Amino acid sequence: MAFIINLKNLEMKAHPKFEGVKIGYILTKEKHPELSITVLEISPGAEIPLHTHEKEVDTIFVLEGTAKIYIEDAWKTVKKGDVIVISPKEVHGVKTLGKKPFKCYIVHAPALW
Repeated sequence: MAFIINLKNLEMKAHPKFEGVKIGYILTKEKHPELSITVLEISPGAEIPLHTHEKEVDTIFVLEGTAKIYIEDAWKTVKKGDVIVISPKEVHGVKTLGKKPFKCYIVHAPALW
């Protein structure tokens, strides 16, 4: 399976769990059980609370904006161009910084969504 999608054409929907967060589904477990790919847009002042993933590696590519991300028992600032890799069972979360949305591309392996 191969395909191309332009992010301008990706349908962004309200995240099913977090207020102030939009999600766009590029690849889901129905199409590829080993990998899911999403885009998140987190509004200024919104956050994804601390959580873990039981078996998924969480790889985050920052597309726009600035945020604090909780990894390795501390909050660290991330910005456009940064890549963050989070192992299964590692506590992590995200808080936006500034007045612009924080937008990131996320790969979960195996598939989360």
